[in-house]
Amino acid sequence: MRCPNALVALILAAISVGSSSQTASGEFKAGVARVTITPDVGLWMAGYASRNKPAEGKLQELYAKAVALEDAQGTRLVVVTSDLIGLPRSLSDAVAAEVVRTTGLPRANLMLTASHTHCGPVLRDNLMDIYEMPADQMPKLNRYIEELEKKLILVIRDALADLKPARLTYGEGHARFAVNRRQPTANGIINGANPAGPVDHSVPVLAVWSLEGRLRAVVFGYACHNTTLQFYQWCGDYAGFAQAWLEERRPGAVALFWAGCGGDANPLPRSTVELCEKYGRQLAEAVAGVLDSQLPPLQGRIVARYEAISLPLSEAPSREHWAAEALSKNYSVRTRATRFLRLLEAGERLPREYPAYPVQVWRLGDKVLWIALGGEVVVDYALRLKRELGKDRPVWVTAYANDVMAYIPSERVLKEGGYEGDSSMIGYGLPAKWAEGIEERIVGKVLELARQTPGRASALPGKR
Repeated sequence: MRCPNALVALILAAISVGSSSQTASGEFKAGVARVTITPDVGLWMAGYASRNKPAEGKLQELYAKAVALEDAQGTRLVVVTSDLIGLPRSLSDAVAAEVVRTTGLPRANLMLTASHTHCGPVLRDNLMDIYEMPADQMPKLNRYIEELEKKLILVIRDALADLKPARLTYGEGHARFAVNRRQPTANGIINGANPAGPVDHSVPVLAVWSLEGRLRAVVFGYACHNTTLQFYQWCGDYAGFAQAWLEERRPGAVALFWAGCGGDANPLPRSTVELCEKYGRQLAEAVAGVLDSQLPPLQGRIVARYEAISLPLSEAPSREHWAAEALSKNYSVRTRATRFLRLLEAGERLPREYPAYPVQVWRLGDKVLWIALGGEVVVDYALRLKRELGKDRPVWVTAYANDVMAYIPSERVLKEGGYEGDSSMIGYGLPAKWAEGIEERIVGKVLELARQTPGRASALPGKR
């Protein structure tokens, strides 16, 4: 007589578990979209001052991709990834403003990222002092950027229009090809290889599943310059190969890559397509390993915070300094100096700060804290933020987000000097290196915004 009762009990327990699982699974909605952003051959390529001609071909398509998320309270987020060098503030602000106007999505809830491939197109207002381009390139560049802005807005809208019940899981893998590039020498820090230097080998993974168990999207990051290749073909570099590998092996899924705090890390060795494919596969296999494991589900509310803060620059050199540099044979040095001389001659002051450095913090459910910082951020920031905020939760730190205006050195890197702390400001067109205290200013704002994104839903009033 006990057996039937026991069987009934087991069946009821299974139904209860299934019902509970379905409720948790239906807690979120997700939408996915992509758009091709590959330019025509003939546009100048971004990232390297040594290039002396436009793109001659295409190894891969370039894409902008978006994932939209919505929690049970109706709060929505959209993360956009792009196979681009870095979105300048002028472009990000224009896209965000139109998205706010047409969809109501708050600025804090939109994260615009770039893979930092150096095999994508030049973007206006980003590293413009390094490109010695013919005059006929600017009209082509302007037309491309106008079209790119429309496509970024479109992919965000399409992702929001695609919202469907979804299950979200998260995890972390590891890839080992990033190498710190700040090599100490008797003459100071050079851009080389420093195997003993700090790196972040973590590969954060966010997986979006249909309620039927089909993978719809996987969002992942890695902290390493996306600079294996230096040729004249459009290509997403190792990140492009990683996304393609995952999508080939997970038919119907969209893979999205974001760049972490790899401002001082390179894929080494490099400079061949074979190495690029190798690193892409290593990264993709790290992601696949996470997807194949038992991943915890995301549950709870979404909370988003965003603030633009000013970052002060150190004192700019004298007019005599700029007059001397205006005679330089180096194009970047000469171009920057000539522009600043014109400003001084017109009675204007040189910039004393960068007025709108973006800091963004998202809470995904009860656990994941996702931080997004502008610029080419060095690894010290990710390591520190994980120490200070990651005691009981995963902490993801995205760089190259919402604006790329310069390298963002830590205090250590700023004092040591070298490219990331000093001379990179030439190509970015700023008149001086950052003032001391930049790290505390940025980290302090992250900590402040993180305190406004508690894990428990009851800790914050409802916000849409």
